[in-house]
Formats: sequence, structure tokens, C-alpha cells
Amino acid sequence: MQPTATVLVYSDDSNTREQVRLATGRRPAPDAPQVEFVECATPAAVIKELDRGGIDVCVLDGEAVPMGGMGVCRQIKDEIFHCPPVLVLIGRPQDAWLATWSRADAAVTLPVEPVEFASALASLLRRGSALSA
Repeated sequence: MQPTATVLVYSDDSNTREQVRLATGRRPAPDAPQVEFVECATPAAVIKELDRGGIDVCVLDGEAVPMGGMGVCRQIKDEIFHCPPVLVLIGRPQDAWLATWSRADAAVTLPVEPVEFASALASLLRRGSALSA
């Protein structure tokens, strides 16, 4: 049986969450595990899911309202023991410094470009599986 990774996707915008699902497909790369999604529309839901455990990678929308993904990222990096790797979606390339401030492990711009996104997600999934091995 193939391993499955759980990816948390946070955005108040259902279209953004759909872009992430479509860009990922069943798996983001041939050597990456199949992916299941946990979708969250609020920061409180993100914290609840991370407290529950079993999340392999977080994808956080930096443009989300009322709290952007970079603020959520910084919070979970401080508060969640063994926080999973985080990929933030940024509004423009010039916001990369904010992604660094948030302690995100990777960042890609919105709208989601499928090849770039899948590559970044696969890299974080590989890194996560190497850490847990």
C-alpha cells in the first residue's frame, strides 16, 4: 500500500483552496506520496487540526482574511511542537521577505501556478518523510 500524506490547506477563499487541490492532483510528483487534504477557512480551525496531529505539510494563504497565512505561520511555528513544514501562498514576489519573517519553509505566488506549486509541495513532503524516517 502506498503511503498517504495529509496536507492542511488554509484560506478563507474556497477558490484558492480549489487551486491548491487541482495543482496537487493525486500526488504532486511521481516520487511523492498520494495526498489527502484537510481544508480550513479560519485560523482557529488550523490550530485545532494541528493540535489533533497527523498533518504532514501546511499550505497557508498569505492573503487570507481576517488573518493572513504568514501571521498564522509565525504563530504555529511558535506554538505547535514539531510543527510540520509550511508553504505560504504570497500575493506578489516582493512579499518573499514576509514569508521569511513568518518562518515559512517555502513560498509561491498567487494565483497558484501548478508546476511551481507541485514542485514546492513535493519538496516539503520529501523533507517531511525524511525527517520522520
